[in-house]
Amino acid sequence: MGTHADKVDGPGSQSDDRVDVEQLDQVAVPPVTLQSFAHLNEKAILRKMDIRLIPMLALLYLLSFLDRGNIGNAKIEGLQESLGLTNDQYNWCLTAFFFTYAAFEVPSNLMLKRVRPSIWLPTIMVAWGVVMTLMGIVRNYAGLLSARIFLGVTEAGLFPGVAYYLTNWYRREEIQLRQAMFFSAASVAGAFSGLLAFAIGKMDGVGGLRGWQWIFILEGIATVLVAAIAFFALFDFPETATFLTEEERAFVIYRLKYQGQRGDDSGREQVAQADGFKWKYVKDAFLDWQIWVNIIVYWGIVCPLYGISLFLPTIIRELGYKSSQAQLMTVPIYITAAIFAVFAAYCSDRVGRRSPFIAGFLLVMAVGFAMCIGTDPKENPRVVYGGVFLAACAIYPAFPGVIAWLSNNLSGSLKRSVGMAIQIGVGNLGGAMASNFYRAKDAPRYILGHGLELGFIGGGLVASAILVLGYTTQNRKRARRIQEGALDSYTSQELSEKGDRAITFRYVL
Repeated sequence: MGTHADKVDGPGSQSDDRVDVEQLDQVAVPPVTLQSFAHLNEKAILRKMDIRLIPMLALLYLLSFLDRGNIGNAKIEGLQESLGLTNDQYNWCLTAFFFTYAAFEVPSNLMLKRVRPSIWLPTIMVAWGVVMTLMGIVRNYAGLLSARIFLGVTEAGLFPGVAYYLTNWYRREEIQLRQAMFFSAASVAGAFSGLLAFAIGKMDGVGGLRGWQWIFILEGIATVLVAAIAFFALFDFPETATFLTEEERAFVIYRLKYQGQRGDDSGREQVAQADGFKWKYVKDAFLDWQIWVNIIVYWGIVCPLYGISLFLPTIIRELGYKSSQAQLMTVPIYITAAIFAVFAAYCSDRVGRRSPFIAGFLLVMAVGFAMCIGTDPKENPRVVYGGVFLAACAIYPAFPGVIAWLSNNLSGSLKRSVGMAIQIGVGNLGGAMASNFYRAKDAPRYILGHGLELGFIGGGLVASAILVLGYTTQNRKRARRIQEGALDSYTSQELSEKGDRAITFRYVL
């Protein structure tokens, strides 16, 4: 085993000459074959990475999702009445968040490529924590709308940044489980939000503030405090990870470099795209067909996701329950969804397939919303509750699946960074749409809202089929060309430059 690197830099440190994990040619690390690392315990190294990375990232995302979704909890604690908001004004406050959230995701991921994750991610976290705290002292519609706009700006970088960041540590067949463990924080946030809102709501009148104001203030302060810890607790990239030995770092970099590629019958391996910053790779991401088709699948999942996260307390309250009961009844839904998300991701990684799980969960979501739309909540409130329960338990496992599916099929560090930001940025415009699905005048059946969710789910199923067909066709063409000897026409550098468009690259189905 190698010895620990003689470095004094901590988790957040990084040498000035850091290279991307896919630029191993620039790193003088001897052994150069996989067999040279055979004596290392790969599972033990993965456990090290999981322990050091996932809990902190999950905590960051828990607070992110908590802070963007707690307006739904604040609403049933009197936010709308206190500020004198009309229903349309309240919905605009929900919608405005997603416009800036979508617009700033690509720029944020480009910044992440230039600034260390241990600096960039906590910095934007401090920013949105401050915005969230100030949201607790707004006095009117203009104040709340402005705060939601700035919350979108400051939160934009976290999810696409972390989703990309994880691909710099884990291979394609390992990534969904880690994405799910990270993303399951969203469902835990939903449960936690209900419990917190129930408890904080009891502070109504303390310090002359309403309960909904304390929800924003206390959760904003918690975000800033965790961000301060994150500056010291986050690690940057494998090549500077002090919790790994020098040999383990070399192994992690090597295994990431040689993934997703197929050679000829001699078993020749071809490296993934080695990309410094080039606008060519940014352009390639914007012009890649698979990203835009994947966004339709993403909408089929994210519209129901935000429909649930923003309106679940209200939907349950309209079934005839008190506000405090509605808050608590969201908890078992989110906890169960988190468990399903991790289990489904484990199974997906084990079989090496994404589309069957995504399509299956989309169908389950359709059944859940069909139960809601076809039932009178006054006569059968339990059926409606069961419908949203079923839908949520499919939404939260499907979401990390669609993120992992695209990341698996983008080769090149920069292209993947931009491509995932496009997917999540444009995809989250679905949140802007979903924030207007459930109108107060449609209560308690919300036929329009549930019907729109079903429409987007149907679009997601069609887009999934298109992706599978396109990937299968491309994989067969590339395999046939290699058999015909086309591989000899390319140099290793040419194949590396092509990234996921190289004939040696195979798409994950």
